[in-house]
Amino acid sequence: MRNRTKYLIILAIMIIATAMSIVLSFVPLDQACGQGIDGNNGSCTIVQTSKYESTFGIKNAHLGLIAFPILSILAILELRKSKKYQKRLLNFGIIVGSIFAIYFLVIQFAVLKAICKYCLVVDIGVLISLGLLFIEEKKIIGK
Repeated sequence: MRNRTKYLIILAIMIIATAMSIVLSFVPLDQACGQGIDGNNGSCTIVQTSKYESTFGIKNAHLGLIAFPILSILAILELRKSKKYQKRLLNFGIIVGSIFAIYFLVIQFAVLKAICKYCLVVDIGVLISLGLLFIEEKKIIGK
């Protein structure tokens, strides 16, 4: 995979994650999450109203509104002109995001036993981005 393709995919994931954070930050939960099949709170609402919906006293969706646009900008800068410090910042952000993603997935599946579809998209996207960091550009050497 070429580096350009890798960073385009990471950029797309960060834009999607930003969109999911916007939905969770500004759309009322009853509209964003809906109700469960039985008419009670759906899994998304359960996750979004749990004690785990905030980190350091800030809603996780609001943290996403800060982190994902910054990571998007770093990916754009990396696409335009690669610099060592940009790549390191982007890698650091994705690694930290992946740690949070794993934590949030464990909370949803093991603790709350409820899944937020928006959170799932963000968490899996961040983990895919982490996987992309480990793909190096293949160089084809002619004979």
